[in-house]
Amino acid sequence: MSVSKSSARRRCSEREQLAPFRAFPGDLVPRDAQDLIAYPFFTVAKTKRIVPIDFCAGAIAIRVEAMRKHGMAAIWDADVLIWAAHQIVEARDTGLNTSRLMAAARYKISTFVAHDTGAREYDRLKTGLDRPQTMTAQTSIRHPTERRRHRCSWINEWKERVDVNGRPFGLELILPDRFYTGVIDDGLVLTIGRTHFNLIGGLDRWPYRLLRKHGGRRRGGWSSDLVHLDADFGIFLPLMHFAYDLRQIVQRQTLPGYLLVLTRDPNGTERLNFVPGPVDPLTGTPAHRSLIPNSEDNL
Repeated sequence: MSVSKSSARRRCSEREQLAPFRAFPGDLVPRDAQDLIAYPFFTVAKTKRIVPIDFCAGAIAIRVEAMRKHGMAAIWDADVLIWAAHQIVEARDTGLNTSRLMAAARYKISTFVAHDTGAREYDRLKTGLDRPQTMTAQTSIRHPTERRRHRCSWINEWKERVDVNGRPFGLELILPDRFYTGVIDDGLVLTIGRTHFNLIGGLDRWPYRLLRKHGGRRRGGWSSDLVHLDADFGIFLPLMHFAYDLRQIVQRQTLPGYLLVLTRDPNGTERLNFVPGPVDPLTGTPAHRSLIPNSEDNL
């Protein structure tokens, strides 16, 4: 009981010390936090995942754990954090005060991330807040030489706001200091296209976010072999299944602004190649499919 009361006092204290930051209206440019793009903090599967994510590359170590009730935060749950990042950056750039305590009408978040605004979608949004709030991520990112780990959730807490008749009309959420600092102080954000929200599959969204971090608009593109993509970025599928899914993505060519090609090195290693490509200005999807090399010829 004493532990519960102490925890409640800390939560109340945090809320009382933060001035609410109210969301901007309008259709602003989406921005994503680089840490969340570059490392496997989210599952790309639509099925519930309980098994922890363990990732290690050089001095970077990550362990993500989930509660059995809610499961691991999925890549679609990161949409709320994209909305939060763009709100913070927009306010900062216009000289307004920001805060880790954010308040917004629910439809503003839903419409920003290309969701409907009905009751079913609102329930989906709330579930998408539960997962990043209940999971924990332990990481050495930004502390590679200090031999210590930072543990946090991607949302400290969230609350539904209701009117005098008990009808929900808004949401409040408190962002973790790690996320907020990375966005407001370090500028660790990247602009992403709004068509990102139209990518339905997790293995469609994942390479697009990865490209924004590593590939950008390099003239020569960027590539990686499938073994490293599967292991180093937390996909955790059997390589044969992972390769099959990537072939489907290459065939669809749904990533806005990029052409995807699968090739084999002389030693037989299969690689996924990303090249900046022409984009239809109306739809945001790759244009001139005739420019896409026949990847099957290279397999």
